[in-house]
Amino acid sequence: MAETFTISAGTKEEKYRELLPQIKAVVEGETDLIANMANVASMLHETFGFWWTGFYRVDTPTVLVLGPFQGPLACTRIKKGKGVCGAAWERKETVIVPDVDAFPGHIACSSLSRSEIVVPIMVPPAPSSPTTSPQVIAVLDIDSKELSTFDETDKKYLEEVVKHLQ
Repeated sequence: MAETFTISAGTKEEKYRELLPQIKAVVEGETDLIANMANVASMLHETFGFWWTGFYRVDTPTVLVLGPFQGPLACTRIKKGKGVCGAAWERKETVIVPDVDAFPGHIACSSLSRSEIVVPIMVPPAPSSPTTSPQVIAVLDIDSKELSTFDETDKKYLEEVVKHLQ
């Protein structure tokens, strides 16, 4: 496992391209999901300087619980379907919010958060599971103090990042 990582100055896409193989190197061979989430949150946070970068894990069939993160104090529990995290979990898809004040039901863990992206981490159902669709085990949540921070570039690369946590 690498203990340091480096990112050159460049565009958002160039930074993601440089970061992805380093994330893979850090999580490869480590089986503890919490440890991997902690390192990934740190790497994303350090690379992009986001306001808040972290994970919420599925705790019960209806509640997410706070996982590893970088940034200020956070909400501890979020119900399925509530806020951006709960919406991404329920929909099983990435949700980009250019202005959190315009998102119905947004949960304001910090009034300084202005835009947000949430990416679900999904795994195939267990062989004994009655469902055949992938199941969300956690979400990657990133907040910015600026409006319209996140776009399709973030969606593309962050969906690649979470694949390393499945």
